[in-house]
Amino acid sequence: MESESDIKTTPRGFHCVLCKVNVPNQSSVDQHVKGRKHQTLSNVRTTRKTQEQHSVFVSGIKPDISQADLVEYFQKFGTVSDIILDKDRGVFAIVQFSETDSIQAALSCIEHRMKGLNLRVKPREKKEFAYIPKKKCDLQNLQQVLDRLKPQLCQLPSVNAQMQYIESRFQLGDAEKKARNLLVQLLQEIFVEFFPDSQILQFGSSVNTFGIHSCDLDLFLDLENTKVFQARAKYTSEAAECMSDDGRSEDSILSDIDLSTASPVEILELVATILRRCVPSVHKVHMVSSARLPVVKFHHRELNLQGDITVNNKLAVRNTRFLQLCSGIDHRLRPLVFTIRYWAKQKQLAACQIQSEVLFVLKLKGNPSGPGPLLNNYALTLLVIFFLQNCEPPVIPTVDRLKDMACEEEECLIEGWNCTFPSQPIAVPPSGNTQDLCTLLAGFFSFYAKFDFASSVISLRAGRVLPITDFLCNKDNYNKDKDQEKNTKPQQSGPKLGPLNILDPFELSHNVAGNLNERSQKCFQKACQDAEKYCRSLQYLRKSTKGKMWGLVRLFTPDGGVEQTTPDELNISIPFKSFALPEALRNQLHVAGDDFRSLWFEKVCTCVQKVFQSVLRCELTLSAGFGVSEDLAADVSVEMETSSGSLNTSANDSLNSPTNAAQVGAKRRLSASDETSLSPQGKKARMSKRGKRELPYWLWVQKHSVWAGRRKVRREIIKDADLQPEGSCMDLETRVTDRIIEKEEELKEPLEFKVQPHVVGGTENTRTVLKLEPCSDRAGVLQDFVHFLDAFLPKMVESLLEKEAGGS
Repeated sequence: MESESDIKTTPRGFHCVLCKVNVPNQSSVDQHVKGRKHQTLSNVRTTRKTQEQHSVFVSGIKPDISQADLVEYFQKFGTVSDIILDKDRGVFAIVQFSETDSIQAALSCIEHRMKGLNLRVKPREKKEFAYIPKKKCDLQNLQQVLDRLKPQLCQLPSVNAQMQYIESRFQLGDAEKKARNLLVQLLQEIFVEFFPDSQILQFGSSVNTFGIHSCDLDLFLDLENTKVFQARAKYTSEAAECMSDDGRSEDSILSDIDLSTASPVEILELVATILRRCVPSVHKVHMVSSARLPVVKFHHRELNLQGDITVNNKLAVRNTRFLQLCSGIDHRLRPLVFTIRYWAKQKQLAACQIQSEVLFVLKLKGNPSGPGPLLNNYALTLLVIFFLQNCEPPVIPTVDRLKDMACEEEECLIEGWNCTFPSQPIAVPPSGNTQDLCTLLAGFFSFYAKFDFASSVISLRAGRVLPITDFLCNKDNYNKDKDQEKNTKPQQSGPKLGPLNILDPFELSHNVAGNLNERSQKCFQKACQDAEKYCRSLQYLRKSTKGKMWGLVRLFTPDGGVEQTTPDELNISIPFKSFALPEALRNQLHVAGDDFRSLWFEKVCTCVQKVFQSVLRCELTLSAGFGVSEDLAADVSVEMETSSGSLNTSANDSLNSPTNAAQVGAKRRLSASDETSLSPQGKKARMSKRGKRELPYWLWVQKHSVWAGRRKVRREIIKDADLQPEGSCMDLETRVTDRIIEKEEELKEPLEFKVQPHVVGGTENTRTVLKLEPCSDRAGVLQDFVHFLDAFLPKMVESLLEKEAGGS
């Protein structure tokens, strides 16, 4: 098998020559070969080989030779499935046959004459398939682009002017818009020949007022009228005669497919064929059928423009109209969005692409290399709009408020979702918010620096966060708007939950940030925290009189997105990951409602104790404060109350209170750290109202360095027995510990330490924080032990939660 030949043995494990990655052991090899990346590349390689085996190389043609001419000539040797023309110089082509016998017939022909030309036909060159990963933006390229902006930005008088300059510098120009419109008109003229009464509609960045240089051209091929046309043609002999007498190509195209029953993939295959054969300067046409919404991608050579065509994306067109409306409601939205997108790209939080002088492409449907862990520009725009909805007073109304402002003629229902809002911005009363761009930008960072992403679902429809517990149970009744009850379409499944959850304004079952992983979300929040801190400084607010960097320049300086940690911290964080919880536990948390944190905290504490005691063989000398769930739940609720109050209150205070530390230019209060301020110990006044009770804690003793050499021991055990890899088997990790204890000597001085767990949430992501303190550490090994636990403990807790839920 080819998959076996792809794996080569190396001194350190194995190497996949197809994917160009190293894997440590045989278990990992088995998982890798079954993985999405390897399977995708393997399928692409198979397709390429099949194409090579069915193709011949033809030279000696001229630019005026069309694909139809080549098809007509080579059809006599066998069925031609595809023609690939060299459109740059027009001197060669690749002819692909359906059968291999056709290749031999074409090659055995001594002379090929077509339209006065002597064609040379030879076998297609066989090339070894090689995966070439796309280059990612590096810090040097990011800095180079910023260096070109620096002189202009530093000379401007204010941050407001800098933000307006960013908007004008990167926005889609009038000439670019005109060129795109001409291409759309050409596509409309061509497609209407094959699909009568069809429409090509633009959506996305090109027309939603947030387009930037070289952004993709997103197109929707609306075939509703064509389906009506085809239905009439079937039952009306007059229409059928008109089709045949007309002699146009829609007769053949519509006779080959029934649009009312054809799948989007089948229709898009026809679309791809039309693009290849009929549209000048279009090449690199390929279909992505595995996407959430299948799409045909193409590249227009003369405009150097990437394009996408879908046939089932009406909601995206409506989303575009919504963004156009929001842009017209308040003039501050566009410069704010352009600035935050550029900041996200510079911090490597969003996808980027080098294009001339502009390094600023944030694609609507993901990053250039596929659905990776980066923010897309649509998600970023919705984050900005949601923040503006929560300002005091609001800058942008909620979607529900906009729906109430629409008249009866503007009512819109698409695929069962209520997409009603006014068609013109004049129908929306102006906002009473008078904050300038500088203050709003600082407010955005302050808002999300303290945001509880883990326990919240962002809803632009309601203009507030929805509790994650509403989405944990397998019920679908939250998906549909009450106005849609008359629709008979089956209920949709819930959104895909992740570390960051942003509901689409209309398609409420779609999380537009569902591709993000936990690390991406943490990097985004950490970047917001750093930006919030910078926006308090005078370097942000005041122009430098000495020509130094100030304002947006320092904010945009790339830092690689590396999270900074304090080396002296002895804390271990176990995040609340709703999307990773087993179904049984999700249902329990759903029933618990607002008290879900205390229930989850108790279960985590139970798992932590099992890991220390049963897996790592620590000796428990004292356990205090556990076992009284009522008191524990009360402590959790007090901590949540002191840490945040309500989200909207804290957000509005941070944006508008003149005495709040988040105000632009204000100095940070010299108090405890943010982490400490969330702990009950930091709220003694509030705690004293109900009587002070120390948080629960354990006292442990560890006599062996069970963290040293675990990887080597684990490999030995896996080699001897058929066990699963790290993080998925409690029995395996227990055996690793037992073998280390059996082989290694005890520590000269046992490590005695205290572990104090507490739950953090409300203004930070919900998580359990374990604070470790040494009681006796003469050997100085606690730091190493904590470093090991930081990665090991969360994985084991996640595994135990799943195991216990399965056994309940």
